[in-house]
Amino acid sequence: MPRQTTKSIYWQGVRDGAPFILVIVPFSVLFGVVATEAGLNVLETMSFSVLVIAGAAQFTALQLLSDGAPTAIALISALAVNLRMAMYSASLTPYIGGATLGQRALAAYFTVDQSYACAIVKFEANPGWSIPQRLAYFFGVVTPICPLWYIFTLVGALVGTSIPQGLALDFALPITFLAMIAPMLRTPAHLAAAFTSVALSLVFAFLPYNLGLLIAGVAAMMVGAQVELIVERRALPAGDAQ
Repeated sequence: MPRQTTKSIYWQGVRDGAPFILVIVPFSVLFGVVATEAGLNVLETMSFSVLVIAGAAQFTALQLLSDGAPTAIALISALAVNLRMAMYSASLTPYIGGATLGQRALAAYFTVDQSYACAIVKFEANPGWSIPQRLAYFFGVVTPICPLWYIFTLVGALVGTSIPQGLALDFALPITFLAMIAPMLRTPAHLAAAFTSVALSLVFAFLPYNLGLLIAGVAAMMVGAQVELIVERRALPAGDAQ
């Protein structure tokens, strides 16, 4: 097989990230609309999207603040939602940890669900890629996603309340996460974590300020880690497992 060039790998990333446009566009428009309806002006809405660049956390904080939740609860909830970014970073470190500080900082900023989901699958499938090749793919995935996030957040903020109530843009959030998560549910640990998070989210749905989601998320991570440990122990030879 011919050696892949950095340029061709970059365009692989662009192609892999392109399907997410179908949900990024309505999702970002929806956030712009919701933010302005909640009382943010265009500058505040855009600052929110550019600085945070994490849709789920942005919606979480905005919804809680709109419901009158204390600022501390909104911040803690948004941070909890984004705890997965720490796990994403730890997972990507073996592949791009040798990059320069500036490259790592830029990759950290653009580590979103879509870029991580595409990158980790591709990195595992191509262990021979160099760090420049991995970064080229990663930023290729980002290219059709993050600029459109900014642009269509601005569109939503400018359009604001003129969008008809019957236009169901809120379908974008669940579809985005299903598209990213479903292909990754390959191991017992992934499945156990997913089942735990869903079950406990329903059990603790009565708690105020979406605190049930925090409990479900922490419990799911613990269950997933424990299941992975059990699977690894069972895979060891009998003598090594002792």
